[in-house]
Amino acid sequence: MTETGAGTAGRSHKERMLAGELYQADDPQVAAEFVRAQQLAERYNAIDPADFARREVALTELFGAIGQGCEVRAPLRVDFGYNIRLGDRVFVNYNSVMLDVAAITIGDDTLIGPNVQLLTPTHPLDPTLRREKWEAAKPIAVGRNVWLGGGVIVCPGVTIGDDAVVGAGAVVTRDLPAGAVAVGNPAKVIRTMS
Repeated sequence: MTETGAGTAGRSHKERMLAGELYQADDPQVAAEFVRAQQLAERYNAIDPADFARREVALTELFGAIGQGCEVRAPLRVDFGYNIRLGDRVFVNYNSVMLDVAAITIGDDTLIGPNVQLLTPTHPLDPTLRREKWEAAKPIAVGRNVWLGGGVIVCPGVTIGDDAVVGAGAVVTRDLPAGAVAVGNPAKVIRTMS
């Protein structure tokens, strides 16, 4: 195994992962936590949609934090779950993919359309490091009262400001300011809400 980066000696792969440094996902501790999250997500996805109490308990167990009045429609896919924090009254539509190797924070009153992907993982450009299974992640922050249209992809390290709207199918590769309306691939701001 190649040692990567200064200051990593003696640190676990989970500690490296949480610090945004290169780590290996097949490390036994990291892999076990991944499997646990898959089991919790599968359990959540199988709960009767009318059983609100069980669904809330399952999400509370899966996510790092979940505000009041949230609705997350199944199916849902995550990496670890515990790095996801939802504010109050967040709505997440069907087929959400939240790869939370790093933190994913979603503000109050945000609407997330179907098939939206929030992707924190990154991989090294160096082919040797990729072959040796090193990877990292950068956090995603989505502000309050944001609307992500169906099929939006948010890339690692992106912050989306409060009240922004991202059109269906957009790929957000850079930060978006508060009140922005952005569309396209890569997403470009076409106007600002005043």
